[in-house]
Amino acid sequence: MDLENKTGPGQLTRRSFLLSGAAIGAAVVVLPATGANANMDAPIKSADIRPFRAAVPEAALVDLKRRLAATRWPDSATVKDRSQGVEQQTLQELMAYWESGYDWRRAERKLNAFPQFLTNIDGLDIHFIHVRSRHDSALPLIMTHGWPGSIFELLDVIGPLTDPTAYGGKAKDAFHLVVPSIPGFGFSQKPASTGWDAQRIAMAWDTLMKRLGYNRYVSQGGDWGAIISDALGRQAPEGLLGIHVNRIERGSTFPTDAAQALKSGGPAPDGLSGEERRVFDEARDFLNNGFGYASILSTRPETIGYGLADSPVGLAAWIYDKIADWVFTRGHPEQALSRDDILDNITLYWLTNTGPSSGRIYWENLKAGAKLSAVKVPVAVTVFPGEVYRPPRKWLSNAYPKLVYYNRAAKGGHFAAWEEPEIFAEEIRAGFKAMRFRN
Repeated sequence: MDLENKTGPGQLTRRSFLLSGAAIGAAVVVLPATGANANMDAPIKSADIRPFRAAVPEAALVDLKRRLAATRWPDSATVKDRSQGVEQQTLQELMAYWESGYDWRRAERKLNAFPQFLTNIDGLDIHFIHVRSRHDSALPLIMTHGWPGSIFELLDVIGPLTDPTAYGGKAKDAFHLVVPSIPGFGFSQKPASTGWDAQRIAMAWDTLMKRLGYNRYVSQGGDWGAIISDALGRQAPEGLLGIHVNRIERGSTFPTDAAQALKSGGPAPDGLSGEERRVFDEARDFLNNGFGYASILSTRPETIGYGLADSPVGLAAWIYDKIADWVFTRGHPEQALSRDDILDNITLYWLTNTGPSSGRIYWENLKAGAKLSAVKVPVAVTVFPGEVYRPPRKWLSNAYPKLVYYNRAAKGGHFAAWEEPEIFAEEIRAGFKAMRFRN
């Protein structure tokens, strides 16, 4: 962080948890403790908006390399595949590059190429990028990342969305873009008390947009960004014209009989079509083989947090494992993202010590309970082929009664904006086209 910015009832089973809406999110950079505290000790005044630049002290980078060099590696797995987690050779090669070849200063320059700011909302300093389009008719858009991602996921779509004519688009497709870091992620302040669930974050985002002078706007997100956008859509504050999501909540869209079968472990209902049966089988596989991370973060985020705060290799393995699980090129994230892309994101988590704090959003939402009522505003949905949950359109009618756009993209996974920025930008333009002139 730039030191000039000194501102600051009953038991829940795994199956019922998956379908309750609490298992949401599949989920950039500040300093270690001293630097972070320098920002948090004196938060800026509530209505102030202050410029921000990332500038991590060299000592933090030296400490990172020291810790990487001193890694104590576990014994090798007893299998020759990813079924027990990240393969050791894969991680060792990535860590060797992190220690000797990776350049965080390049990542800082990439981030600092965009206007960044801090503002205090509901007691927390919120970090965000704000890029106004040169096109007067641009539509204000707030776009939110997820876990284990960050604003780095979204940097490559800022240009195409704010300046479409420079990327083959039309001026009428332009957006004024706001890209915040979720509380407890990246450069945003870490909550010191409970209560920062998706509903509260959504209210903070509405405050942010209104503070910036955007009385009419739209919201977009994937992963937690989608959950926050859904929450905004349920709240439907004045001026919110609609939302676009590229991740859909199971709890509010899974058919009742299929959800009951998942909870009980019973067979799929007889009436499912071939496509619906595939979606059901994929959900069961995710519950049985890919849900462990969410169970841990929803119930014991502090316990796993000690390791994430102390070991850069432990943090990297934790994040890399889910990136590998959820990219379009399943198990091979380097085929979808560069090593630098992956390490930009991991390094942000490390330098800001947000491995522990970012995971608490799962705990917060479990405590808050599922919010499964219908979204009240128009909704656009893009389903990417590598997303974990890809429901058919007819499953969305209850959750999104005002669905105005549904499309299945040709390429891309859970981290769609990161993996396929051109396709993602095209989907955002298409999805919000019908909402631009609403009212």
